[in-house]
Amino acid sequence: MRNAWQELSGLLLPVSCAGCGRPRTELCGTCRTALHGAPARRVRPSPRPPGLPTVYAAAPYENAVRAVLLAHKERGALGLAGALGRALARGVRAGTERSGGAGPLLLVPVPSARSSTAARGHDPVRRIAGRAARDLRRGGLPARVLPLLRQRRAVADQSGLGARQRRANLAGALEITAGGGRLLGHRLLRHGRVILVDDLLTTGSTLAEAARALGEAYGAGREPADHGECRAAVVAASPTAFEINRN
Repeated sequence: MRNAWQELSGLLLPVSCAGCGRPRTELCGTCRTALHGAPARRVRPSPRPPGLPTVYAAAPYENAVRAVLLAHKERGALGLAGALGRALARGVRAGTERSGGAGPLLLVPVPSARSSTAARGHDPVRRIAGRAARDLRRGGLPARVLPLLRQRRAVADQSGLGARQRRANLAGALEITAGGGRLLGHRLLRHGRVILVDDLLTTGSTLAEAARALGEAYGAGREPADHGECRAAVVAASPTAFEINRN
């Protein structure tokens, strides 16, 4: 019911831009440009956590982009999922164009804690991933969302934790779902291109843990795609992760 009310209220109630507050628009042209105006680029946090896959991000996590992501995640502005999904799709395209290979794109969202999903009334990363897959298909790239991962233990709130503390907090926190385990030998996974997806990269610890859990589930000597390397894409990343690439 909560999701239905959020969708309905977004249609009926007056809105303002989630990025800057401009009235009568959910996302103004200026803030849309902040989200979509630049090519997706590779991001590398420093220090880089062990096991972090190659990651591409659409925009720096600051100003309007930060406000839009928070509005979608924490305030239930579900109408923003389309714009965020298109940004995520740009990151997926950038990573796959550079990796080559063939086969469908399999977007594996980083899972939220059940308590967070219940409190928010939706799973923001999975919702954005679904919109990204739709955008990719419209562009001629076969893509689907596969929620293969889940949390197997509680983790502390990441806000306020440093890079080392986040790695310790997340170590061993994710595992393959029961349904995901049954899919591992399926032809789709053997020949598809697996892309881990999330809304945000800060220290990279979450994506590194997701890559570990996915690789462990496949087992030694078996890769999560026929071309080998696991990749990742996010909507936004810490601005410093972009700055390192220019040095």
